[in-house]
Amino acid sequence: MRELRIVVATADAERLRGALMTAAAQAALGGAAALFLQMDAVALLRAPMEAPQDEAHRAAGLPTLAMLVEEALALGVALTACQSGLALYGLTVADLPQGVDVGGPIAFLQATDDQARLLFA
Repeated sequence: MRELRIVVATADAERLRGALMTAAAQAALGGAAALFLQMDAVALLRAPMEAPQDEAHRAAGLPTLAMLVEEALALGVALTACQSGLALYGLTVADLPQGVDVGGPIAFLQATDDQARLLFA
């Protein structure tokens, strides 16, 4: 199975939710998956991690955004927060959920080989 790599480029919680669900499904099927949260998207990881639609998802028996991050990490999905995004929002590595790495777009793209599926959310 080809690796799945997703760039989340905006601070849109529903785009991140969709990317996390897709990456978690890939990992559950035995494939590798990685997400790169670029610039403004890093703000979505700020504690307490809440999304506007969390209550609707919870009421429907679905996980919140914070739960999806935890589940994706537990399945082995690699999450990387943009180091420039951290600086932009005054965050540090300690502010991120445990298991989220910090890096830049060059390193993310260098790790993306020609066989990987690269998506933008």
